[in-house]
Amino acid sequence: MATYPPYPTQPPHPGGPAGGALRHAHWWQRRWVRYGALITLLALSGLVILALVREQTGTEGFLVGLGLAVLPVPLLLAAFRWLDRVAPGPWRNLLFAFAWGACAAALIAIVANSFATKWIATATADPSSADTLGATVIAPIVEESAKAAAVLLVFLFRRRDFTGIVDGVVIAGVTATGFAFTENILYLGTAFGTDQLTGDRGIASVTAATFFVRVVMSPFAHPLFTVLTGIGFGLAALSAERQHLRRVIVPLSGLLLAMSMHAIWNGSSTFGEYGFFAVYAAFMVPAFGLLTWLVIWTRQRELRTVREELPAYAVAGWLTPVEPYALGSMRARRLARQYAAQHFGKPAAREVAQYEAYATSLAFLRHRGRRGRAGADFVVRERELLHELWSRREPARPALDYAARVTAPPVPVVAPPWPMYGVYGYPAMPNPAYNPYRS
Repeated sequence: MATYPPYPTQPPHPGGPAGGALRHAHWWQRRWVRYGALITLLALSGLVILALVREQTGTEGFLVGLGLAVLPVPLLLAAFRWLDRVAPGPWRNLLFAFAWGACAAALIAIVANSFATKWIATATADPSSADTLGATVIAPIVEESAKAAAVLLVFLFRRRDFTGIVDGVVIAGVTATGFAFTENILYLGTAFGTDQLTGDRGIASVTAATFFVRVVMSPFAHPLFTVLTGIGFGLAALSAERQHLRRVIVPLSGLLLAMSMHAIWNGSSTFGEYGFFAVYAAFMVPAFGLLTWLVIWTRQRELRTVREELPAYAVAGWLTPVEPYALGSMRARRLARQYAAQHFGKPAAREVAQYEAYATSLAFLRHRGRRGRAGADFVVRERELLHELWSRREPARPALDYAARVTAPPVPVVAPPWPMYGVYGYPAMPNPAYNPYRS
């Protein structure tokens, strides 16, 4: 079990913890090498997937598909970013997740699905059953595994940014949003090409039907599947480091659930004339509602954790007494940033936002420490976070103090059953025994 001090007793060293970086790292362990390799991989994947999709849809179909497929993307990204507001992760993690889903995962899915379907058709000499098997079995396994790879990479290499269920949901959802974006370009572009050949236009066209099913009815389908994988990794992040079996089994269980839900969704078209709508109404919508409730409940629990853990640092003098309350309220946080922007400028508002994020990370760290789930670097990480808070206290403290005063719940004042002079309409009566100079 990790040990932690009840209250920090010394300010963090301005230079940060010693020994945190490798002094003699090999060339492949350097950050710029890893980032360069990752960016190159994603860029090459993007170019290849662009060429493959354009080859199947044509230039005009690609442009139409791109224009229609981009419509749900801002809404989905905004929803996941809203969920992440309590402890927002770095933008680079979200950018990586979206790029992985749109480029690498989509490329893996197109190549693997096509190869597997052709192999099954050749082996069985039955193309129709090969297509059905490919859609209901091969595609869910390949696509969910490819998307889960992004969540796994963030979990392994950006561990400090991956602390719970919400982080898993956000990374998984953004990855799936990128994957669905590329897939929608392909489907909508192909549908447009079909309409060009048949001459169909308007509501009766294949493009309109595809747009309605994929963009209007089910823009959340791919995120919904992959979020199950993200929840599995989030539960693993909440586990103690010594629980090795649980940290493997829980993410795998989430991945299997994602594959199963994906298979049911893809197979709904084989359940009869109204099979798709039956699965949509009886399965997809309730599952979406349940998962939405779960992540919102988790978000509220995170705010409660902030309010419960930070008072220890207020007692020690690192925070003011009102800060735990203000930092545990999203409305108070917003008001603090607005106050800082109005009175000190936009740079101060950014400092306050960073202060809020570091304070939340500190609360989560202490929460894991109390439950015996913190790593061996608990004290080092705590000092790092306290140093970040201390260096930003000048703009943050007055802003949070203002926000706490504005959002403080009113205290009800109830009139006692006996007369009280000076209040409730009774005239004030001097107290002859009162002497202001008496010690």
